[in-house]
Amino acid sequence: MNILPEVIGNMNKEEIRNFKLFINRTEKATERKDEQLFDFIRKQFPEYNEDKILKKLYNSEDKNALYRLKNRLFEDIGKSLTLHYYDANEYNIILNYLFLSRLFQSKGQAPTAYYYLNKAFRKANENEHLDWLDIIYGEFIKLSHETLEINPEEYIQKRKDNRSKLNKIQEIDDILAALIYRIKVSQNFAKQNTEILDLLQKTVNDFAKSKDVKNSPVLRFKIYQSVSRILLQQQDYKSLEKYLLKTFDEFSKEKLFNKYNHDTKLQMLTYLINSLFKNKKIDLSLAYAVKLKLAMVEFNMQLHDKYLFYYYNSLVINYSVKNIDKAIEILHEAKDNASIKKLPIYNVFVYLNLAVLNFDKKNFKESLKHLVKPMMQDAFKHLDEAWHLKLAVFELMIRYELNDFDYLEHKSERIRKDYSALLKKEEYVRQKQMVLVIDKMVKSDGIKKNKQLLKEINALLDGIMLNSSSDTDIINYSDWLKMKVS
Repeated sequence: MNILPEVIGNMNKEEIRNFKLFINRTEKATERKDEQLFDFIRKQFPEYNEDKILKKLYNSEDKNALYRLKNRLFEDIGKSLTLHYYDANEYNIILNYLFLSRLFQSKGQAPTAYYYLNKAFRKANENEHLDWLDIIYGEFIKLSHETLEINPEEYIQKRKDNRSKLNKIQEIDDILAALIYRIKVSQNFAKQNTEILDLLQKTVNDFAKSKDVKNSPVLRFKIYQSVSRILLQQQDYKSLEKYLLKTFDEFSKEKLFNKYNHDTKLQMLTYLINSLFKNKKIDLSLAYAVKLKLAMVEFNMQLHDKYLFYYYNSLVINYSVKNIDKAIEILHEAKDNASIKKLPIYNVFVYLNLAVLNFDKKNFKESLKHLVKPMMQDAFKHLDEAWHLKLAVFELMIRYELNDFDYLEHKSERIRKDYSALLKKEEYVRQKQMVLVIDKMVKSDGIKKNKQLLKEINALLDGIMLNSSSDTDIINYSDWLKMKVS
């Protein structure tokens, strides 16, 4: 694998800016070959034509100079990223303090090494990073050879106590690693007659060496986090529902929920509401939405605002099936809520939901109004490019219903140009085909008269039915196309 294009092609604006500053930190040359290579790869990504860049940089068939340049560029990118992220998180900060401690130890400056080692210790101890503490205690013991300021016996005992805790945590991590692997290789539980709860219990029994670990709340919460995310990723909502119902009931009865893990309780309720909705259990999903609302006021409402949007969303998704007018009413209430207004990105999603529900009600002018409004807000820019593409396709569908054909011809061409890189990817084939089909629908005298167009629409419908990821689309393409050909 040619790793350099992958690294460069996936760098964000800040990383690119930092790299340019890094390589030009000394006197800037008029034409830097490493910068030229960097820009060439970035602009061409995901394509990479080595012969073309070789000719541009060296005008030679000998690739040795280019290989040396690539290696140097790769090293410099690594250095610039290391500098850029040296304090991005606790892991990096501790690592940096340890590096400085070892650096000064190698220079024979024990007091300075001790100073940085203490900073690493305080940061690791602050959040119980037991794996880091094990290394840091070892560094204290090693440094004690060079200074009387450190009593090694104190740190030897601390390392023993820490390792006792660390062994339990590592045992939990071993169980999780085995569990995650078994879930991934099982893929679809129903097909293999493998029950998720049985798999959980068997994995814990196979790998737990002590009863303390087996019954540990830490383990159980970690298992919940891992299993729920895997099942969500696999879109296995039936297994997720069954697992969450049992786990939430057990945690509640055993009084494992408290002030410090309250976030997890609210998250679990949110996942449960969504999985029940996906499994078409609307009334039960709404019943758990009531439980979510009650839980949000616990502990002096400390997490109320964080989960308010998810509560509104749980009502909207269910009432969009049960009572669409009530869903729209709830969205208008959410739109005017002060806490929702504080987070503009939530406001964007409220408007998008209003656009979708009005589209379903065939209120196309109202739908367009709600779709256009968030596009003018700053928060809209922070949505990723895939969201922008899906919203652009949704706008084509609304404009088609409004017979805005002049706009459509211009817009579909613009989408193909603006999202050309994205539309080449397999996961966006539905969006690509929708743009092409709508463009042909606009230019056709009549869909039902055009046999070739009907054939393409039916092929797209078959593809959507086969592709389970189509439920991530903003609007249901399948239902809309079926109405057009029926």
